[in-house]
Amino acid sequence: MNKQNLPEDPIIRELVQHARAAQISRRALLGGAFGGAIALSLAACAPGEQALVAAEDISDSDPTVNWANWPLYLDEDDAGNHPTLDAFTAATGIAAKYLVDVDDNNSYFAKVKDQLALGQDIGADTVCLTEWMVSRWIRRGWTQEFNLDNIPNHANLVETLLNPDFDPGRKSSLPWQGGFAGLVYNTDLVTEPVVSVADLWREDLQGRVVVLSEMRDTLGVMMSSQGVDITKFTADEFYNALDEVEARVTDGFIRNIKGNSYSEDLVSEDALAGIVWSGDITVLNLEAGYEKWKFVLPDSGGTFWNDTFMVPIGSPRKTNAEKLINWYYDPAIAAQVAAWVNYVTPVNGAYEEAIKIDPALAENQLIFPNADTLSQVSIFRSLSDAEENEFQAAFQGVLLG
Repeated sequence: MNKQNLPEDPIIRELVQHARAAQISRRALLGGAFGGAIALSLAACAPGEQALVAAEDISDSDPTVNWANWPLYLDEDDAGNHPTLDAFTAATGIAAKYLVDVDDNNSYFAKVKDQLALGQDIGADTVCLTEWMVSRWIRRGWTQEFNLDNIPNHANLVETLLNPDFDPGRKSSLPWQGGFAGLVYNTDLVTEPVVSVADLWREDLQGRVVVLSEMRDTLGVMMSSQGVDITKFTADEFYNALDEVEARVTDGFIRNIKGNSYSEDLVSEDALAGIVWSGDITVLNLEAGYEKWKFVLPDSGGTFWNDTFMVPIGSPRKTNAEKLINWYYDPAIAAQVAAWVNYVTPVNGAYEEAIKIDPALAENQLIFPNADTLSQVSIFRSLSDAEENEFQAAFQGVLLG
């Protein structure tokens, strides 16, 4: 990563610039004059001043749909085709274009925020981002409410995900896949297993560790390793963990802090261990033909998250997007996707369909976790607008060096 570049998110960019100019403590970001800068930033992006109007739906006359998502996140054959998406087009007549546009929540947000704020089409009719970012879009009025008549399969959503605090009743969002953040190590080149965060700081791994630019996952894993309950942590507990990350960057243990492109560091063997996402490691192992990288939920606990469908305010093909979402909430289709991406499916009935595909697949705890596995992970608590700006600015300050 280029440590000289400022972050793309303009709010975070301004906060980091102010912090640098004032040379103030990260722990005082909300105090004094800088608190006013944050307040101004929040006010500038506050929703509700002028309600946006959803784009006119032209789905009947335009049978296409554009879907923006993360890499390695949809079934793919050797020719680069997506079998379940091709089957959707064959079944509905809607030509679907899959866009691998998301590497990191913040960087994607930076690319589309200006268009969203104006209610314009961003070139995607549905986008899958992590729930905390989905919450930001919903707060700002940048999503369209679903017509659930077009998504009858929404009834298959697992009960535990029905009523998130940011979207009660799932009026504007439906989960795509979930997963864990935990540890990984190269089984060929790392002789002693990595089972705890402390193991990342062994001498044999110095300069060969990569961690996620997704603040909630890296800091969630770090805080858990310090005995913190990430469902109800304090600011001081957050900064204690951030101090540890900064120290490990400074002393040369952490080589890179990256989004989805961290997998390139693993494949090149520039990195031998790190804090990573579960499903990516399974896919990399499938490509390697054996368990070259071992994914581990650390003894202190990992994080659990969901990436989530939403329809941007400017999409003119909402009905087509809803039909796409409905397709992927069919248990048989959900099981096919799960068999390839190896993330946690939110669809009831997919487990039974997975048994038909491969009984061993259905017992994979990274796809169909049981109560014991779920007891080892926690969801990073929701942040207020002020906390999100403060914590993200502090984290970006460490990324920038």
